Amino acid sequence: MVPVSDHQPSAAGGEPARGRTDWLEWHRDYLDPASSLSRRRRAVQAEIGRWLDSRPNETLRVLSVCAGDGRDVLDVLDARGDTDRVEVVLLETDPSLVQKARQLARRSRLVKVDVRPLDAGSTDAYRDAVPADLVMMCGVFGNISDEDVRATIGVLPQLCAKGAGVLWTRARTTSGDPTSMIRGWFGAGGFEEVAFDAPRDVEYRLGTHRFVGQPVPLEPGRTFFRFRR
Repeated sequence: MVPVSDHQPSAAGGEPARGRTDWLEWHRDYLDPASSLSRRRRAVQAEIGRWLDSRPNETLRVLSVCAGDGRDVLDVLDARGDTDRVEVVLLETDPSLVQKARQLARRSRLVKVDVRPLDAGSTDAYRDAVPADLVMMCGVFGNISDEDVRATIGVLPQLCAKGAGVLWTRARTTSGDPTSMIRGWFGAGGFEEVAFDAPRDVEYRLGTHRFVGQPVPLEPGRTFFRFRR
């Protein structure tokens, strides 16, 4: 059994990439069930539930990048009766959100949860966490440059097991919708699209892909994205 971790950051993790925004305050928008963020969370959680249902009786590893308080996956597991087969690694640098994630895991008695306060933009943060069967990139692509989005998709074969699922989100903006470009990068990178949720009345987009390429060994010491705020 893997206990809820108090894994501490190392120098290799680098400066916390999310330190310039009050992320705890930003997450308060989830308290409004009608908000775009709340709707996005429900859509993500529905995809996680479908993915778990599609992999019954398997021991699985879930990796959530820039995980916030972890509710995307922790709430889903709390509502299910098969949590003993799911190992979860959450990467988040904001101390308040790290503490909330640990509290949520303990409250729900989810003992196979490792909360790592490490910089998710460095491959060193993923040591012993990959390959994963589900990689969650929710809330990441909208906060990094397009160049870093492409680099991140290029690194995903190092994070994914064969046949792994990948969930990612990106909001459309007043200047356009970058998700067509992102979907193209996934297709060129060894992933097939399973689903794409693009509601007309809100800005979020949710992509679900499956890794059909060959896994690649993790390259240590590589920085592949940095948060812009």
